[in-house]
Amino acid sequence: MMKKSMILFGVMILMSCQSTDTQLVVEPKDDEYFKAICYHPVNVGSSQRSWEFIDEDLDLMQEAGISVIRVYMPIQDEIVLDKIAERGMKIITGFGYNQDSLNDIVSGTYLDYVKKYKDHPAMYLWELGNEYNYHPEWFGGDLANWYNTLESAVDAIHAIDSTHPVSSAHGELPDSLALYHGRKLDMWGFNVYRWDAPASFITDWRKISEKPFYFAELGSDSYMTIAIDSLDKGVNEHAQAIALGHIIDELLPLREEFEGMTLFSFTDGWWKAGNPEIQDVGGWAPNSSGVPYDGSPNEEYWGIVNIDRTKKKAFDTVKARFK
Repeated sequence: MMKKSMILFGVMILMSCQSTDTQLVVEPKDDEYFKAICYHPVNVGSSQRSWEFIDEDLDLMQEAGISVIRVYMPIQDEIVLDKIAERGMKIITGFGYNQDSLNDIVSGTYLDYVKKYKDHPAMYLWELGNEYNYHPEWFGGDLANWYNTLESAVDAIHAIDSTHPVSSAHGELPDSLALYHGRKLDMWGFNVYRWDAPASFITDWRKISEKPFYFAELGSDSYMTIAIDSLDKGVNEHAQAIALGHIIDELLPLREEFEGMTLFSFTDGWWKAGNPEIQDVGGWAPNSSGVPYDGSPNEEYWGIVNIDRTKKKAFDTVKARFK
């Protein structure tokens, strides 16, 4: 399959006597893929995102060879957007379904953000939802409610922005209902946790679709809930580094098959599992039995840097492969 790069986009309006739909077409370029990191910086003792360390964070990302940042909610501080653009970096901007009417899908205010920032040089692609297929309870017990909303949101963004692709971050392989309602997406994003061997996902995906996709989440945490072989129980940066190395190494020879890979995540998040003043063990995430190497997503230990920005062993693992 020919690689379709997201570095440069061409826009084509596909018209026929049978259809008046428009579709954004990603022009083939070369075998380059984007190298991204999930980014939700929250300071010790807080549960709110903070940009206090944005300059240091961008320095570290660039040192590691990361050029794209994935955020789960839009960045509203234009100074932060400008800092990212000035470095030649890009943003995957995620829109949630219900975020108290702040740039969310249910209120329609996500379109206000698209209109305001679609010409900003930091913008890379728009991403609708994150693993909503794991949460039918958010949609009256019926995921069709989400997928109908997704399809309408894709159309709405395409109507006002013909430059940036639209995606949705889905947990693992989509079923036929998701595929149908996602047919107008320019590409899919997939959160894939298959131990330290995600390449099988590519084969599984190509059995059902030729649509471009990127890995929206890949990774491992740095805490072992149990001891396995030579990997000790407890804080274990070595285990995380091994897992990330295997994940990236398995995918690199196949990079023409996908648009990019996004590691989860940049910094540890002490706000996720308990007292935000300390780093807690535990937390919960759906469909997480594939997290290496203990099948347990210790939610506050996923960063390639600690919350104080000291580098973990995984940082050097990533840098050695992304630079």
